[in-house]
This record gives sequence, structure tokens and C-alpha cells, in this order.
Amino acid sequence: MRLRMRWAIPIAALAIISASIPAAADHGTREHTNNLHALGHSEHLASFFGATTAERNVSSDIAFWGNIAFHGNYDGFRVVDISAPGNPKLIHHQRCNGDQGDIFVWDNILVRSWNSPAPAGRFCDGQPVPVGFEGLHVFDISDLTDPQLVGSVVLDCGSHTQTGALDEENDRLIIYSNVSSGCVKDGVALGNAMDVVEVPLDDPGSASVINQVPIVGGSLGSNNGCHDAGLILGDVNLLACASGHAANVFSVGAPNGGSLESPLFLYNIEEADGMGNMVGVGGRWHSAAFTWDGEVLVLGWEPGGGSAPECEATDPDIKKSMFFYDAATGAKLGQWVLPRAQSAAENCTIHNYNVVPLTDGRYVAVAGNYQAGTWVVDFSDPANAETVAWSDPPPLGQVMTPTGSLVNELGGAWSSYWYNGFIYESEITKGLNVFNLSDSVVAHAMRLKHLNPQTQEFSID
Repeated sequence: MRLRMRWAIPIAALAIISASIPAAADHGTREHTNNLHALGHSEHLASFFGATTAERNVSSDIAFWGNIAFHGNYDGFRVVDISAPGNPKLIHHQRCNGDQGDIFVWDNILVRSWNSPAPAGRFCDGQPVPVGFEGLHVFDISDLTDPQLVGSVVLDCGSHTQTGALDEENDRLIIYSNVSSGCVKDGVALGNAMDVVEVPLDDPGSASVINQVPIVGGSLGSNNGCHDAGLILGDVNLLACASGHAANVFSVGAPNGGSLESPLFLYNIEEADGMGNMVGVGGRWHSAAFTWDGEVLVLGWEPGGGSAPECEATDPDIKKSMFFYDAATGAKLGQWVLPRAQSAAENCTIHNYNVVPLTDGRYVAVAGNYQAGTWVVDFSDPANAETVAWSDPPPLGQVMTPTGSLVNELGGAWSSYWYNGFIYESEITKGLNVFNLSDSVVAHAMRLKHLNPQTQEFSID
């Protein structure tokens, strides 16, 4: 792994850049490379450990439709106008207080994940949520100032994340709902599967489960469901489930078979710890994405549940790496290791990312890595990936929990994504940040009409 840039902008230059940023924003004052420039900020202040689960409203994932960013959080989702990236404007905050708020957007439909059994006293769009509910909520977002809850889907182990696609032939959306880990109900172990949910376009409120895709264990057995999944369509049609210690790769169409409704299992990917031992404890595959030609699968590993400081200088590489595999065979092609050590006070793993849609054949990823911040990686040669840019926030410090304990706050970049010439970062405790990357590696990026970052709706030859 080679570093292209590791220098930070001098303090005087930081002051100049910061002057153009709204007063509440601080992503322009971080240490960063001189090709990554802080632009706008949409404030959403929150605490992870300093709030009760009922009050928690930290920021999570992002989806884009035109000039609107739908910014998920633990209490619903925010609708943000990003037509002026230097000055994003909040349109509405839709309340729905159940973690963790992963979202998928299609036109006037938004589907939101509800991760854990609802306790008494929870509401979604003002409607009481039944005790014990976990699964998906479906919204009509025709009116961005007043989204309407129109349906829900009960799932055995809830929905931690989701990945979706348009099934145009059948006039519906297909949602792959992922449970993150298994669960036990009435003494029965559940969750070692990916739920396939149908959302009819003409009646989204009637969404329902139409299939459960088993997760195939690797050398160490059960994987306890997917944490997240990456999907690429076009001429590729592959689905990668970041599952436990053994990622599952499926075909969802030509040339290898299967369909959106019934993915066909192809192979597993497992990773060793650097000493020849298969890793099966202390972490799991977290996120998956493909290069836009479908040639390379990108996987990230999450140890410590995302709350631990796993990017310290003394940590093994597997805890702070992005891995590259041949998408056709699963053969390992390379590995990028986060080169900037984090402190013991900062939660950090390689978390959520996407690949820039480039027409020149380059492979460039944009990643949010919790308190390591936002990173850009050129892996055009997967065996020799290069750091392009980074913006690394300082430690958040400590907060008092509702029970009176003083702990390190959890925060940083939940996800960072490239979308139409800018990088959007969901900062867990602070809101939505926008960056501009001035580097030739993204000179040939395409503009998209919309983006659900875990779904690549076409392939680029």
C-alpha cells in the first residue's frame, strides 16, 4: 500500500477555509489533506451514549434522489435540500424513534429499517408502534414536508440494514433486509437468512416478505445473517452479503442465473488474521460494494461492533482494512490498511463506503470510518491501493450516560459517499457534512439521477 498524500493544511489555511463554513460546522477545522475541502453542513446534534434509547437520534445512513439527501437517524430521517452543496437546507425531520434508521428511496417511496423489538411508548409518524415490532416501515414521500407512514412489514429479527432495487418487469421494489446477527424467539434460533421483501409500486403499503435466502456458512459454520449487502445490476447482476466471518456472494440474473427475488448462491469469502488462522471471533464482515465494471468486490471488516477503538497503531491490519477480491471467483486481489493511527478514545473501523462511478476504468472508493473520518482510496491496482485524501476529526471526548457512567462518546463518520461531484458524510453526533475533492482521480465521474449507495443500478464496461 502506497500513500499519495499525508500532509495536513497549515493552520492559516484552515482559518481561510473555515471562514466560508457555517458557524456550527467544524469539519473544516479537522486535520486533512490539501485536496479535500469542507463545504456545507446541515446540523443535527445528538449523543449516542449520552441519551436513552428512546431519546437517541444520532445520524446513520444516507440515500439520494435528485437534489435531495435523505439522512437516516435513530429517530426517523431528515430530508435535506442539497441543490447548493455549500449550504444544504433542512426541509423536514420525519420522526420514527426506533434504531437504526437505514433507508432505501425510490421516487415517492422510502423504506426505513427498525432494528430491535419496540418497547412500549414508541411512535412512528405519530402512530403508536406495537410492542415487540421490528422490521420495515414504508413511507409515501410525495410531500417532502410531510411524509406519510403507509405500511409496515414485521420481520422475525428486525431490519438492521437494507439494500433495494427496482424490479421494473413486475412493477415493484425488491428489498433485501439484513438482520446483522441472529436472534432467538421461543427457543428457536432465527436470522441466519436474508429477508426478501416486495414493495408494489402501485400499493407500497401492502409490502410483504416473499422469500428468505439462507446464508451459507464457511469453514466455521453459521454466519448469523447479513450485516449489509451490496448489489450491482446491469450486465453483472451480483449480490454480496457481508455475513459474519464468511461473506456470501449470489447471482441475481444473467450470466450466472438466479433472480432478484431468488438469489443463487455462488461462493463464500473468508479472511485470515495474517498468521494463517481463519478469523471467526471478535468481528464480522460489515459492508460490501463492487467496482462499476463488476470485476472487483470490496469488503470491510468490523470488529468490536463499531464501538471499540480498533484502528490503533498496535491493532492488527484486519481490524482497519478494506479488502479487494475477484468478483467472479472470490480470489483475494489486495488490501488497503488505514495508515493514520487512531487513539484509544476513538471508535473506528472501515464502516460504510461506495465506489465512484468513473468512465475511465479507475477504481476509487470513498469511505466513512467512524472517528477516523472520511477517506478516499484509489485501488485501480488492487494489490497496491493508494490513499488519495482524508479528513480526520479529533476525539469526541467523554459523555455521561443516563445511568451516570462517564464513557468515551461514539461518533465520527457513519458513512461517506460520493454523489454527483461531492462527498457527503453522515457524522453521527453532528449531522451532514459536504466535501469537495479536488483530485484528477475523479475527473471522469458520472452524474447520477439518484443513488442508494448500496445499490449500483447499472454496470460500466
